[in-house]
Amino acid sequence: MMTSNNSITGLITRGIGGFYRVVTKRAEYECRARGIFRRREMSPLPGDIVDICVIDETRREGRIDAIHERRNVLERPAVANVDQLIAVVASESPGPDMELLDKMLITAEKKGISVLICVNKSDFGTDAFLRIRNEYRSAGYPVISTSSRENFGVDELQGHLKDRISVFAGQSGVGKSTLLNSIMKAAIMETGDVSIKIGRGRQTTRHAQLIKLPCGGYIADTPGFSIFELSMIKYHELYRYYPELAAYTGTCRFSPCSHTDEPDCNVKKALSEGRIGSGRYAGYVKLYKELKQADRGY
Repeated sequence: MMTSNNSITGLITRGIGGFYRVVTKRAEYECRARGIFRRREMSPLPGDIVDICVIDETRREGRIDAIHERRNVLERPAVANVDQLIAVVASESPGPDMELLDKMLITAEKKGISVLICVNKSDFGTDAFLRIRNEYRSAGYPVISTSSRENFGVDELQGHLKDRISVFAGQSGVGKSTLLNSIMKAAIMETGDVSIKIGRGRQTTRHAQLIKLPCGGYIADTPGFSIFELSMIKYHELYRYYPELAAYTGTCRFSPCSHTDEPDCNVKKALSEGRIGSGRYAGYVKLYKELKQADRGY
């Protein structure tokens, strides 16, 4: 912690071209970072809590001298200290990508980030929402339904965002930026049209930044988002990132148990009794086999 009289602590909300906007209790400052961070190959990120030295109070200019320890970091987008991931899927156009949704949830579990599943475009119908809610509530994930076009569910979503740093993620065209616009009651981000030919939205946002919400808290859009990488997760550890499977750790006949082929597996028993979603489990087995093949090099 810095000790000089003009040193204050703040939150980085944006970083472009080596300049960082830092919000403090006193004011917002445009800051450069000390060269020591570059030498250490550590770049300040939106979401970082930092200590800054005020260089020019009148012009609101400062220098980042220290970065506090991070709770977590997301690489795509590059954001630190995220409290919550809003996993956005659409009822239609494009339809829900359940494999991508599970990869988002696995990433959040690994990094200790809570999750809210948001089924957008509910004006197309409630079938997708009900299917996803029934499948994922056994895993303990809250699921809400929204329609930015009909302004449905936006108030409920806003309640989940209050006083937290949240990241919106999902495939192109699901309506992330439109939801942000609805929450802010203004066009804070350019909304991309959905391509009729491929049914996916064109990316319009250019960089990650934290946007302060009227209700309190911040949200970060996910420019350039495509897929979460699971290469750092070992196949025999995958079950840990499925809360409904991890709950049965140590209760099966065999230990460790992969919950795929072993007899007397309590996960498969819970599956047969309807206490674990069948689609969710099938996705787990698919990912397990893919990671196992990758680990063995074939």
